[in-house]
Amino acid sequence: MTITYNEPFGPMYLRPAQAPCPNCPCCSARLCEKGRNSIMQCHGHVSDPAMMAAVGACPCSAETTRGTHAWRVAQIRVVKHATEHPLPKTAEQVLRALAGGEPSFKDPAGELRGLRARRYADGSEGAWRITHLGRRYLLALDEPRYSSAVYINSVDMKTRTAKVLVLGWHMEREVTVLADFLAQAVHVGLAELPGRYLDAKVNLRVAEPDDLVLTRIQMPEQITDDYDPARLMWIADGGVR
Repeated sequence: MTITYNEPFGPMYLRPAQAPCPNCPCCSARLCEKGRNSIMQCHGHVSDPAMMAAVGACPCSAETTRGTHAWRVAQIRVVKHATEHPLPKTAEQVLRALAGGEPSFKDPAGELRGLRARRYADGSEGAWRITHLGRRYLLALDEPRYSSAVYINSVDMKTRTAKVLVLGWHMEREVTVLADFLAQAVHVGLAELPGRYLDAKVNLRVAEPDDLVLTRIQMPEQITDDYDPARLMWIADGGVR
C-alpha cells in the first residue's frame, strides 16, 4: 500500500548562491559592490544581525579604503571640519603631539576623549595613536585651498558619482566626486548636473585626482554667453578657506 502526503506549503525555492567577493573573506561580490558605492557600507545592506556582525569590518567598503563612498564622505567631513569649524587649539596640540610620535604629552583639557569620538585618535591610556582621519585633519589645516571652476562631464546614476574637471588643477584629467554632494549644494537633480560649471574651494597642490577634496560648492556668480573654459583656470591669491 502506497501512502502519499500532501505538502501544504508547496515546493521550497532556494536562492542561488552568490559569487564570493575576490577581495575579502566575508561578503559576496554583489554585496561589496553595493557597499563600495554607498555610505551605508556593506553592513548597511543586510538585515540579519549575525550577518551585520560578520561583514561589519569589511575592507571593501570601509572609510579607511581609498575610493569607497564612505572614504569620500569621510574626506569631505574632515576637511570641512578643519577649514570651517576647527578644533580648539588645545585639541590640535594633542593631535599634533600624537602625529609627531611624542612619547609623553600633556592633555590637561581632556581632549583625547573628544578626538577618539571623532575617530581622530584611538587607543587608551599610555597607548594613544593618531588615526588616518586625524592625519587628514592636520593636513587639511596646513594645505592651502584655492577657488577653482569645476566642469561636470558626466554622472553615473548607478554609483551616484560624477566625473568632473577641476580646471584649476588639470584641464583634462577627470576627478571622481560624489554626485549627490554637487546636486545638494546647488539644488538641482542629478540628471541636471552634466554640462554645468560650478565653483568650489579645492586643495589644488596634490598629485592624484582622488586627493582633491571639493568644499563650498556653489553656482558661479555670473555666467555669460561668452563663458570661456580656458579663462576658468585660476588660483586665487592667498587661497581663502
